[in-house]
Amino acid sequence: MPRFSPDGSVNRLRIERLKDKLGNRSNGSAEVSFDRAIGHLLSEEGRGVATIIDMVTLTRLDCAVSSAGLMRQALARAIHHAQHRNVFQKRLIDQPLMLQVLADMALDVEAATALVFRLARAFDGHDDPDETAYRRLMTPVAKYWVCKIAPPLIFEAMECLGGNAYVEEGGFPLLYREAPVNAIWEGSGNVMCLDVLRAVERSPETLERVLAAIDAASGSEQRLKSAVDGVRIMLGEAVSDPARARSVVELLALTAAGALLQAHAPPAVRDAFLATRLYGAFRHNYGVGLGGSDIQGIAARAAPMLA
Repeated sequence: MPRFSPDGSVNRLRIERLKDKLGNRSNGSAEVSFDRAIGHLLSEEGRGVATIIDMVTLTRLDCAVSSAGLMRQALARAIHHAQHRNVFQKRLIDQPLMLQVLADMALDVEAATALVFRLARAFDGHDDPDETAYRRLMTPVAKYWVCKIAPPLIFEAMECLGGNAYVEEGGFPLLYREAPVNAIWEGSGNVMCLDVLRAVERSPETLERVLAAIDAASGSEQRLKSAVDGVRIMLGEAVSDPARARSVVELLALTAAGALLQAHAPPAVRDAFLATRLYGAFRHNYGVGLGGSDIQGIAARAAPMLA
């Protein structure tokens, strides 16, 4: 639908209003009406959804990547603050409880980063059947999990700074307002989970290709191999009982991310992630359950490198 009509006049698009949104305010969202406006088909008639789905898939990738970036920025700010803030004659990062919180957040940030970059690589695979399968199945999986964990992680990072993080000039309110939109845009959580079930039901081979790739990256790590088996069983159950979809999609995300960390991350990161995310006790908050993990090593790896 062009801005100008063939005769040079402005096309008849009327902007009714700009929406007053929670966040993402610099990216305007408008309510628009069309009064005999001129438009052109971009595909065969009746194929509109099929045509736009490629763009939607790329936008879902963008949602996951940008959420991982928001989390990384929040964590970097929290660690930088803790490295320079003194409390009771010690740097805040040297206080055991704060260090554990930062390390716990760092596990999710590294896992999310690894998962979205692996997904982005699948978009470069073009006609490779394994990459096509990974792209089809893991796009909604990554968008679901990464976008879901971003808001609570950014909130936790704000707590590390205290009241200063609640002040607009510091930048954290902007990060926090931006976080929820990626989970909502281009398919909310339930839509992503149902899309995963649809992909599995229509093409079981897609699932097997993805699980084979995860299993290969897992090496000899039995916790991951057990998780792969669990995903296969739970997905079969969720196809007939969609109420289980969120549980299995989260497990698939954690398993895929864990396999990537197993292949590429140092032992301190991968061991702590597997122990707490795949086999840890249920928890609502960061900073609990890391046990004997190398929290100093995990936090140091996540610390920002300043020029």
